[in-house]
Parts: sequence; structure tokens; C-alpha cells
Amino acid sequence: MIAAMPPLALVVLALLMGGVWPRLMARQTRFRYTPQAALLAWQAVSLGAIISALAAAPAAIPSFSGGRGLGDQWVLLALVCLVSGAVLISLLVSGHRVGTRLRALRDDHLALVDLIGADGQGRDRSVRVLEHPLPTAYCIPGRRSRVVLSQGTLEQLSTAELDAVLAHERAHLQARHDLLLEFFTVVHEAVPAPLRVPVALDEVRLLIEVLADRVAIREAGAVHTARALFAVAAGRALTK
Repeated sequence: MIAAMPPLALVVLALLMGGVWPRLMARQTRFRYTPQAALLAWQAVSLGAIISALAAAPAAIPSFSGGRGLGDQWVLLALVCLVSGAVLISLLVSGHRVGTRLRALRDDHLALVDLIGADGQGRDRSVRVLEHPLPTAYCIPGRRSRVVLSQGTLEQLSTAELDAVLAHERAHLQARHDLLLEFFTVVHEAVPAPLRVPVALDEVRLLIEVLADRVAIREAGAVHTARALFAVAAGRALTK
């Protein structure tokens, strides 16, 4: 159906899905109550923008070829390949740049955490503890994933609150939320700078956090999860 659309309509659709709709969707805070469905909607809009941008140039072929065969229309074919190729190359370059950057940062961070961190004190071997008085927690995704806690987290949070923190971070790792966020980051950076919507990327990050929060609530309860998140957030605020 997309291929049958007029090329101008595809260009407009790509601009709407790539720049206008994300701004409107980011304002809809009620999406946060259904994070799974909201993220599916965000993915659909992102993929729609990509497909529309890739299909716009090929859809113009019938209009410019005059119904003739394409054997002697090499200029038109070259132009179509150039336009669609530019969109594809932008995506590939963005994917390579974002992926390389993220994996390099994770590898360096993982090496540092394993070097200076202590074992998780009876917890699974993927948990590392850093000597820091303020409560903080985060995860490092990848093949050798880690959940990183500070000593302040172990000392200041109750057992139930600590379980909530661990459930939250493990939810990120098990669901590979990092890959989902990487996809959106690649699309974001592939879009021309004037059309980028930073608030949309922030909203996606928030939805991913809500998903992990819900896992923590199911495993540790709403009260313990809220207290744990508040303590960790307060610790991060004090370090800024």
C-alpha cells in the first residue's frame, strides 16, 4: 500500500512521522500508564517514517517515466538510487556510530567495575558493589551483564527495598531494554538535526523505566519499590 502512494504523500508522511508526531506523542503523559503499548506505538511511528522515506523516491518512478520501460531511464534510476541510498546510508552510519560508541563505553565501564568493585556478598556473580556512601544502582547490559550497587545502597535500604532495586535492574537486563533504546537512538541520530525531537527520546527512556518499575512492583510491592526508587534518586541528585 505504501508503494502505491504518491511520492509527495510519502515525503509528507515521513516528515510527519519523523518530526511532528513524536513531538505530539511526547506530550501525551497518559501513555505512561500503558508503557508496553506506548513503546509499540513509538516503534510503529519510527518504522513508518523510515519506510516512507525509503519508498518516496521509488514511488516517483511512474510519474517521471511516462509509462515507458526503465531500460533507457538510467538517469531516473540513478536519481532514485541516490535518494533512497542516502536515507539508507544515513541509517547504517547512525547504527554503526551509535553501536560502536555504546559498546566501547560499556566495555570500558565493565572492565572498571570488575576491577574496583567487590563481589555481591552472596548474591549472584553478576552483582558488583562499589565503595560509595550514597545509594545508587544501575546495570551494564551485554553478554557479561552486571548489576552495580553502591555500599550505601546495601546499608541504607531494607531487604525488601533492595529486592525492588535488583528486580528493576534485572528487568532491564532480561528484557534487553538497551537494544530497544539503541534502536530509537539510531533513528533519532539518523534524522536531520533540524527535525530531531530530543523530548521524544527522553519519553522513550521514561517508558522503559516504567516497565522496569512495574516488574519491581510485582516482585517487591509498590511501597518498597517507591521507597527504594526515592532513595536511589535522592542519592543521584546529591552527586550532581
